[in-house]
Amino acid sequence: MVAGQTQTAHPDDVPLLQVKGLRTYFPVRSGILQRITDRVPAVDGVTFDIRAGETLGLVGESGCGKTTVGRTILRLIPATGGTVHFRGRSVFDRSHREMQQLRRQMQIIFQDPAGSLNPRLPVSRIVGEPLLVHGLARGRQLRAQVQDLLERCGLWRGAADRYPHEFSGGQRQRIAIARALSLRPSLIICDEPTSALDVSSQSQILNLLQDLQEEFGLAYLFISHDMAVIHHICDRIAVMHDGRIVEMNEREELISHPRHAYTRELLSAVPETDPRRSAVFAVRAGP
Repeated sequence: MVAGQTQTAHPDDVPLLQVKGLRTYFPVRSGILQRITDRVPAVDGVTFDIRAGETLGLVGESGCGKTTVGRTILRLIPATGGTVHFRGRSVFDRSHREMQQLRRQMQIIFQDPAGSLNPRLPVSRIVGEPLLVHGLARGRQLRAQVQDLLERCGLWRGAADRYPHEFSGGQRQRIAIARALSLRPSLIICDEPTSALDVSSQSQILNLLQDLQEEFGLAYLFISHDMAVIHHICDRIAVMHDGRIVEMNEREELISHPRHAYTRELLSAVPETDPRRSAVFAVRAGP
């Protein structure tokens, strides 16, 4: 059992997403024929669940497997083992057609807004493409929905006619959020959505995500290496180290009473800029 994980689900509180024993190994190839000689475990036995409307933070240092977890859940990376269930049904057992329908319910916001937006397409195409692919809107209705999405995400209607290079980093991430929101999903995987932004833009994007969650009842898997960001937005926190979750608990309980040594290390690395204020992340020296 993961340290600190003591919750039991109520019968009426069935998780939206259930991940059990998830494993993702990457092959190591060598020789002239590039044969597989070994496998590196990027994710090794990860288990957690997310309830509707909840934000679970997945935090850990770079390279610990956080992003691989998110992409494996969406089948952007093939899983080596384990199971993922969405609304009680397996994700890995679905056909291509069934996955296309599932992607209306599960979306992702990538870390780099510049890299995730096609520079050759106007914003109207970028945000509206999911609606076109799924046959949900066309013509004037499509444009109206795109403009409405942009306004909900803090942009102006005329932004639909511009290209990604004409926007700042924070504005590009708003475009990416609008695209993820276009299909009205139930779950969004936020893969370090603020790490490439300046401090003021980070705060604005976090507040936007919280407002959208309240308005649409969204659930988030929020991936980050920044414990301060995780503390700001998440209901529960799962700490990941070397491909495994070493501790998981309610936000305030984990911050106040970390049980694992690695969790205490992450908390002690959070800077306290105001010496007059007691540190939110003060960690006891003892185990």
